[in-house]
Amino acid sequence: KNVVDRAVLNSADAVLRAHHLPSTLQSAESSSTGRIANAPGFTETIARMEQEFIVDALKNARGNIHQAARDLGITYRIIYYKMKKYGIDAMHLVSAVEDLTGTDTSAIPGVEDGVLTVGMECTYAPYNWTQTDDSNGAVPIVNNPGSYANGYDVMIAQRICDTYGWKLEVQVIEWDGLIPALNAGTIDAVIAGQSMTTSRMEQVDMAGPYFYASIVCVAKKDSEQAQAKGISELTGTCTAQSGTIWYTDCLPQVEGAQIMAQSESAPAMIMAVESGTVDFICTDMPTAMGACATYSDLAILDFSNSEDNFKVDEGQINIGISVVKGNTELKDAMDKVLAPLNADIFNA
Repeated sequence: KNVVDRAVLNSADAVLRAHHLPSTLQSAESSSTGRIANAPGFTETIARMEQEFIVDALKNARGNIHQAARDLGITYRIIYYKMKKYGIDAMHLVSAVEDLTGTDTSAIPGVEDGVLTVGMECTYAPYNWTQTDDSNGAVPIVNNPGSYANGYDVMIAQRICDTYGWKLEVQVIEWDGLIPALNAGTIDAVIAGQSMTTSRMEQVDMAGPYFYASIVCVAKKDSEQAQAKGISELTGTCTAQSGTIWYTDCLPQVEGAQIMAQSESAPAMIMAVESGTVDFICTDMPTAMGACATYSDLAILDFSNSEDNFKVDEGQINIGISVVKGNTELKDAMDKVLAPLNADIFNA
């Protein structure tokens, strides 16, 4: 039963086949396998089993999709695909999502005064950007009077603050200065599109994830690179933002590319490909979408449905919130707000 359970959950197909099973069980006669797979009601039974396993795991995890995936021994991508396939809504499975309003947070380090101070670049659209007014929920940047921050990260920060009745303050800080500012006590948290890498989590604790960001490339629409069907077909010069896995882990996987000096920021990286300084850049999907919305001559190269794609682990593409190492109280408070969120809710 355990073998079948695991095979069901890890399969993206409608039918269980021999290659989904452990090698010790794959020696069964193919004719016998075919008879079982094509038996009346077999596909429906497998689908019902999948739904039951996923629903039970989500209920036990109180709607936390990432926890449910861990409990089932599968990845977030697999469980999210299955939930979409069967129309499973994590929020509706929890009979009473915990009401956090009125929670006493006065003892949580960093927010004793009821203010959550968050650091971000405010130049990293669509995660965060700067604008000149408070339209569409923008928040004043306290260390840059007359400017306002907006974007995905501001939305998440505001959601957390609204839940606990905190006031949100945003400080604009350069990318390389975010973690030092956090550890110096200048800010309480970093919400800036940071991936939950092992190396980063050695420096800080991270709540979340609150977003899943697939890795893509961006090139000029009329370029040779835009015709590539996988990373093995990419050639030419390239770059990515400093301090990211795009530069340190992903670009080295492109054997035919010439890696140039890293870009200091996301805007600098985007300008490098737009100006022709490099042939393509490596980034995540939200950043790529923002770049293409700004520059109509750019195209996204998404190889996510191909085997010829970047190899990364879940931590490298999960986006989380950094807090000071050991501040488990603040991390846990944020996790309670983030737990029920999935991509559909976030993109609504």
